[in-house]
Amino acid sequence: MSLEENKAIIRRLIEAENKHNPALLDEFIALDFVDEPNTPIELRGLESYKKFEADFIKGFPDFKETIVDITAEEDRVWVWLSVTGTHTGEWSLFGVPFPATGKKITYSVVNVWRIADGKVVERKSLRDMIDLFNKLGIIEPTEKGKKLFPEDVS
Repeated sequence: MSLEENKAIIRRLIEAENKHNPALLDEFIALDFVDEPNTPIELRGLESYKKFEADFIKGFPDFKETIVDITAEEDRVWVWLSVTGTHTGEWSLFGVPFPATGKKITYSVVNVWRIADGKVVERKSLRDMIDLFNKLGIIEPTEKGKKLFPEDVS
């Protein structure tokens, strides 16, 4: 597939995710999909990807992913996303449920997607989970952190 075709697949995948219907992912994610993130979240296969998306939709029913930048080379597509949403439902991560906080969030994600035969077979992610947890009030900055980064203290 061409670089433009690969980028189009990822653009359509992001559009499908923004529709908040995990069933739409069947068109884009391979059955043997593998996720290699920088966090303990590990997804293997289409069904685990769909469950991850369903859990995120439950916690952030208004979430929206916006492509900030996209580039492709060979069978890989790099995407910088801005994710926004409001934490109005319970969200489970790492097996830990986080009750709704009502807080609005914005955070960045960089994904590298590998495409084979028109479907995503692999994703590597870089997310600032510490920033996200701080924005949700799941973690609290230390006194030293509050002095170093006063603009991040809510």
